[in-house]
Amino acid sequence: MADVVTGEAVVVEVRIAQLPTRGVAFLIDWLVQWIILIVMYVLVGNASFVTDTAMTTGLLILLTVLVVVGYPVVFETVSRGRSLGKLAMGLRVVGDDGGPVRFRQALFRGLAGFLEFWMFFGAPALITSLVNQRGKRLGDVFAGTIVIGERAPRQEPPPEMPPQLAPWASSLELSQLSAELADTARQYLTRWHQLTPDARYQMGIRIAGQVAACVAPPPPPGLPPHTYLAAVLAERRRREELRLAQARAAAAPYGGSPYASGSYAGAPYAGAPYAGAPYAGAPNASGSYAGAPNASGSYAGAPNASGSYGGAPPAPPAPPAPTAPPANTPMPPASRPMSPANPPAPPANRPMPPSNPAGPTPGGFAPPS
Repeated sequence: MADVVTGEAVVVEVRIAQLPTRGVAFLIDWLVQWIILIVMYVLVGNASFVTDTAMTTGLLILLTVLVVVGYPVVFETVSRGRSLGKLAMGLRVVGDDGGPVRFRQALFRGLAGFLEFWMFFGAPALITSLVNQRGKRLGDVFAGTIVIGERAPRQEPPPEMPPQLAPWASSLELSQLSAELADTARQYLTRWHQLTPDARYQMGIRIAGQVAACVAPPPPPGLPPHTYLAAVLAERRRREELRLAQARAAAAPYGGSPYASGSYAGAPYAGAPYAGAPYAGAPNASGSYAGAPNASGSYAGAPNASGSYGGAPPAPPAPPAPTAPPANTPMPPASRPMSPANPPAPPANRPMPPSNPAGPTPGGFAPPS
């Protein structure tokens, strides 16, 4: 457990802790395969239609290959990376990119698993998993896959601030404390109850000394290492949360969240969509939209002739009031409505048409009778 001080050792320890889980999953699948093989051997041996020894041997070899290789391939392809053992232990096979395993990848894993587990009793898989940085066996290396755990571990609560150390912790200078060293201290506090008293003290003194070299002022005399580390981590977490809250408040536009109308308080054109924006609303009686260009070609609120934004252009001057006509101006005749029943009278000097409408007209044309 002393290697837990370095971040790399923590990763190695976590990877080794996953090997027993993968081993139990393999044992479950191995037992299931043996049960299927025994049942098939019994059925084939007692079958009455199999009388030839060569045929029996070939059929047994075929069934063995189908169970040993086909069982993991079919299960991992159909169930997206989970066999019965992996399903029981909460494991799944995925690609290196995180996507679901494909048939080609499952086939490579099954063929390599036949050599690793059935021919050499799992020794190549164990050695490769210990050497590989990501804990892969040969089948995972060839197929480009990795076995992950779907069941998240129980989250340990973050370290709490001891009440008697809150005033001292508020004055700490934590800018020199690196994230790796903080993670190491957090791992130590998480596994503090699992260590022996001697390991608790030795590791606590070592990690607390590394933290004290980066943090000022020094801790009060006689303070236990785990209490000192808990106070430092709690204060660091409090400051990070405060910094994150300030960053979110500064990133919010116009100092607040959008209202229900879709605009921000204090934003230009407050309203929904924006009051006074061009073409806002339905067309009015003149066929134009509110805020559309007026007769002078400018929008309401656009600069007028003087170059200022004094609102809409000034209205045109009113027409002059009508004046009375002179006294000697003849009055126009009284107008009456024009209708077919009341045609207008012809002028006095207009010649009357001939009384015989059937006679020839001045142009020589005689209308038909």
